[in-house]
Amino acid sequence: MNTAINLPIPSAVGSLDGYIQTVNRFPVLSQEEEFALATRFKTEDDLDAARKLVLSHLRVVVSVARGYAGYGLPQADLIQEGNIGLMKAVKRYDPGRGVHETRAGAAQAAANQ
Repeated sequence: MNTAINLPIPSAVGSLDGYIQTVNRFPVLSQEEEFALATRFKTEDDLDAARKLVLSHLRVVVSVARGYAGYGLPQADLIQEGNIGLMKAVKRYDPGRGVHETRAGAAQAAANQ
């Protein structure tokens, strides 16, 4: 069963601080949990597993975006691009490789902004 999550969207008119506070409430996954969710997503096309992977890594996107503060780009834009990169990374994540592509995808998307 899919349950909707009210997650504020970072934007120029919204509260970026509120978004960051919400993101920080999602639990960090252990390697075992991440592996199990990624395996479920790959083998069973379980979108709930993919959603949990994305939500648990949103704080990484925020962290990477903060690293680009001062480059003249709005932080909300960096976070939005990072979130897109994170979703793409979860989609191509191979649990058999043991590489945290979700973190790398978030960093790559922010760097490409």
